Amino acid sequence: MKNSFSIEGMTCKNCVVSVTEKLLGVDGVYTVDVDLQKGEAEIEMKEHISISALKNVLPKKYFIEQKVKGKADDNLPFDRLRKTQKNEKVIGEKTKLQQLKPLLLIFAYLFASSFLLNYDNWSIGEAMLDFMGLFYIVFSFFKFLDLKGFPESFGMYDPIAKLFPFYGWIYPFLELCLGVMFLMRFQISTALIITILILGVTTIGVTRTLLNKKQIRCACLGTALQLPMTEATFIENSIMLVMAIIMLVQIF
Repeated sequence: MKNSFSIEGMTCKNCVVSVTEKLLGVDGVYTVDVDLQKGEAEIEMKEHISISALKNVLPKKYFIEQKVKGKADDNLPFDRLRKTQKNEKVIGEKTKLQQLKPLLLIFAYLFASSFLLNYDNWSIGEAMLDFMGLFYIVFSFFKFLDLKGFPESFGMYDPIAKLFPFYGWIYPFLELCLGVMFLMRFQISTALIITILILGVTTIGVTRTLLNKKQIRCACLGTALQLPMTEATFIENSIMLVMAIIMLVQIF
């Protein structure tokens, strides 16, 4: 039998070669025809193979899903198939929330740290600068954990990194520099302008991804933590943008 699958996360011919080799390694798979532009794969198999078996052989950067044409493509009765898909969707949503837990915890720690650094001589402006500095330092750290893998993931949704791959390589260093600038109170206006520019562009890419309902991995914490691209990513960037704009207005 031959089934059609959609595959997210492929960005180049090397991805096609990797995906093809991995899928051909699954017992019962005869042929694999991967289309990079369409993000699809035609897989001929001896008998039905579960989607989980295919997912297990692929690196975590790829997301594979069977394309259902309104009938039992996986040899299940149609009403049972719809029920199975509905249950998988609910499980997937729970998993997504669980995956976002590290991001939410990091934000909680950043807010708490910013407050504690300024509680005895409270200044919302100083607290915001500390938050932005700590934000960049922490997030750059996770990107440095896999500096080789980050540019590819980042280029899947950031418009600049998609056009100029080298931007993905220097981005963690840029974040680190901005973090130091905010914490040291060095050239604050310059750091704020750069923040608005780079996060503004990234937010545009995130918005497009969400509107297109693409299921890709967020690279905000590098590749060390497997975070899905969700509205939380948009909110994360928006918080930093709002803070930067408020501080810049106050300065000028």
